[in-house]
Amino acid sequence: MINYDMPLYRPPSEGNNLILQVTLGCSFNQCGFCSMYRDKVFRPRSLEEVIRDVDLAARAWPTVQRVFLADGDALVLPTNHLLEILDYLSLKFPALTRVSSYATPINLLKKSPAELETLRSKKLTLVYLGVESGASTILRRITKGASPRGMVTALDKARAAGMKVSATVILGLGGREAWEEHIAETAAVINRAPPAYLSTLQLFLEPTRREAFLEQMTRDGTPFSFQDDAAILAEQRVFLEHLNPPQPVIFRSNHASNALALAGTLPRHKDRLLSEVTAAQAMLGGRGWRPSHMRAL
Repeated sequence: MINYDMPLYRPPSEGNNLILQVTLGCSFNQCGFCSMYRDKVFRPRSLEEVIRDVDLAARAWPTVQRVFLADGDALVLPTNHLLEILDYLSLKFPALTRVSSYATPINLLKKSPAELETLRSKKLTLVYLGVESGASTILRRITKGASPRGMVTALDKARAAGMKVSATVILGLGGREAWEEHIAETAAVINRAPPAYLSTLQLFLEPTRREAFLEQMTRDGTPFSFQDDAAILAEQRVFLEHLNPPQPVIFRSNHASNALALAGTLPRHKDRLLSEVTAAQAMLGGRGWRPSHMRAL
């Protein structure tokens, strides 16, 4: 079977799908909260390497229906290179229905509308985008490489091309000092450019990243204090209160980093989701809460 270059990461929803590494590492790799590819030197994999892995997978699992393109940002690859990979996947897997990948705002902005539409026509129909925050000050402090306006444009471009976007937001990223700005402006981005799927994660740092993250968040003299679970839940509540997307958004907070799992569709289930948060706030650490030792990235 495929000999992966470890560590290997993928979204939780891709766990049962074929993972195909078309790049190694992340071309940006500067986000202050992220430790996923810190030990990898970024490089695109050659078409020959990728085809070899596809052939191996096709012999072992010929009925593949969904493929996730790893590592951190497959869309950094030239469009022609991606199209060759997508065409070969369709050739080797007749039952293929969907290809997906991570996407950075930078790479979505660099692709033309025509390029994105062509990629979507070749079954690259879902991208995972880390919005993280809609506050310009926080995006700058975490070195996200995008502004709120850039986030909105990237989301709009993907949607206009017919791609579905699964976006993530990180609760706690503003700390105790800037959480209201973080939540209000993040909700504003989502309301302006609603993704098909939206997930909230809870700020969770590997021990090796904690000191570096704090240094990055305070280097301009701005204080930063971590939020506890009660404060994170308050952020979740205010975030839901602010969300009024003009079209349905499937919402989840079931990532392993979260203390409380929620699921529904906005705006239809907004009242129910808020009621669940209220109930959880009344019994902090009780039923429905994920113990801290069971949380992970």
